This record gives sequence, structure tokens and C-alpha cells, in this order.
Amino acid sequence: MELSSRPGHDRPVRSVDELMELLHTCRGAWDTPDRSGDPVDLHDHALQTAHLLRRSHPADKELQLAGLVHDLGHLLRPGDDAGHADTAARAVRPLLGARVSRLVRMHVPAKRYLAAVEPDRTLSPQSALTLRAQGGVMGPAEAAAFARDPLAEDAIILRQADDAGKVVGLDVGVMEDWRPVLEIVAEYVK
Repeated sequence: MELSSRPGHDRPVRSVDELMELLHTCRGAWDTPDRSGDPVDLHDHALQTAHLLRRSHPADKELQLAGLVHDLGHLLRPGDDAGHADTAARAVRPLLGARVSRLVRMHVPAKRYLAAVEPDRTLSPQSALTLRAQGGVMGPAEAAAFARDPLAEDAIILRQADDAGKVVGLDVGVMEDWRPVLEIVAEYVK
């Protein structure tokens, strides 16, 4: 594995092959170093999140890929719950572009926003635990500013898929199924 894809390093990912290697490395890697977090590993979570977005938004390849890569920061910087979205966003931006990167970055603020506007919304135990480290529930002014962002609606859709993509044993295909989509988006970004 190259330096950029080893845990603790967050150099930008420059090729589809490098990103695929990183995504495959997510098998057996968890959102918490002690495996006390979500019930599926980062690999299965990525596949489930991307699959849900493919089903609900079949034409939006960038949104789907944001779902596939949104939690790579947990692999690159284990234990950094507060910064994992920024780490992943920086890593994928050169390859997948500004929109994918922004959506990845916004999936944590989207959780904070949804906690503010839907206070009865259920989060996974791990997600509820990390909410505080990630800034807590948004206040009214911050929530209003988030809602005005042109990507807010897409970030909320990503967040909802993120929350739903944690089902043990769910078969949603294999990582290689995503290589052609990654290639299309990466070519478009060039």
C-alpha cells in the first residue's frame, strides 16, 4: 500500500487504482479503533451507503461516490471522529472533484443540522456518541446558514443514506462494481 493510503496519512488520492486499494483496505476496518462503534466495517458501510444513493438518485454519480468515500477519514486518521470528514474530503478532492469533496465534508454538519430540525430523529449509538465531538446540535443561526448552502439538500440525502447504511449481512454488491463509476467521474474532473 502506498503512503497516501496508509492509516495516519492523508495525502490526496491521485488515481482510481489508489482509491480502489484504499476502499478495499476498509474491509475489516471500523469507525472506532476498538470496534465499539457501528455494527458494520467501513467497507460494508461504504457499499451500503453508495447503494442506497444509487437506488434513490440513479443519475447522480457524484452523490453516489460521496456515499462510497464519505468515511475514509476513519481509515486515514483512526479515532478522529471530529475531523474524519475533512480528512476524507481532502483526500478525494483531486480525483473526484469539488462537489464530491464538499458533500463528504458536509455529511457531519448535515447530521448536526438534522439533529436540530428533527430532534426526535434516531441516530445509531455511535453516531449519537460522536455528535458532541463534532460540534453538537446546530443552533438556529447555524442551521439557517446550513440550509442556505446550495449543497445542503444533497448533503442531507447523503447523511440519511449514511445513517441507513449500517445493516449487518446486507448484500449490495462488491467494491469492484464501483470502479467504472469512479473512472467516469475521475475522467470528468480532469
